[in-house]
Amino acid sequence: MTKTKRAVYSVGTYILAAGCLLVGHAAAQAEQQGPPTETVFDGDYVTIGVGAVVGSSYEGSDNYTISPLPVIIGSFAGVEFQPRGPGLALDFVPDAKGAKIDIIAGPVFRARFDRNNSIEDDVVRSLGELDVAIEVGAAAGLQVNRVLHPFDSLTATVDLRWDVAGAHNGMVVFPSLTYFTPLSRGVAVSLALSAEYVDDDYADYYFSISPAGSAASGLPTFTAGSGWKNAGVTVFGGIDLDGDVTNGGLGLFLLGSYSHMLEDAERSPVTSIRGDANQWFGAIGIGYTF
Repeated sequence: MTKTKRAVYSVGTYILAAGCLLVGHAAAQAEQQGPPTETVFDGDYVTIGVGAVVGSSYEGSDNYTISPLPVIIGSFAGVEFQPRGPGLALDFVPDAKGAKIDIIAGPVFRARFDRNNSIEDDVVRSLGELDVAIEVGAAAGLQVNRVLHPFDSLTATVDLRWDVAGAHNGMVVFPSLTYFTPLSRGVAVSLALSAEYVDDDYADYYFSISPAGSAASGLPTFTAGSGWKNAGVTVFGGIDLDGDVTNGGLGLFLLGSYSHMLEDAERSPVTSIRGDANQWFGAIGIGYTF
């Protein structure tokens, strides 16, 4: 997998894994509301999947690539885990059976390969490759169960991460709000709204054009500052292939996502001249839960 494709993978894994996790929550809620039956999600479980994704080669790019997408999520000893791109988020707070509100809290880390090798645009490539960022922090949120009917949920989470690898040296805030509902015992969908806020260091590293960069690329100089980097919406669908999500086995996952670059991330010549503020993402995958 090229490093450009890893940039696509970093976005897709998070979105697809979040959808898979919501299907697991649906199974747990269905079990709580119905007769006391055993489900694959009652104890430790793992979902392993693979898919294909299409997305921009880096944030703000108008070049798109197709890449493979591995996914692994699950729960062990009461700790839920899911990918954050190339990375991991843990939820250390056990969900109480039948609770109206579940608390989400734990550490999170992820790698960011944006504009690190294999840059499709020749002009942007002349600005130079960027280092890999390693972002470490915490994720927290609340999930409200049984919002409109006995099996749906509304989840609000926030990631707060800092780069510790000396790449952008900045901070990222990632809030999201997701409504999930099953359509049947074997089909579930979700709608998620999300955004990213970045500080001066992050914005400068990825979106500023220095005098030296201007001379090398022909792009005008630009100084990017802190603000909302992007906002978007994602639609997810999960289909259990035997019609019963509670027993695990094979499942099909599909999603589509649109985001729009904002503020200095949109005004930067990297986006406004050489790329596109409208960013699209799509994925299809198959997973097995046991």
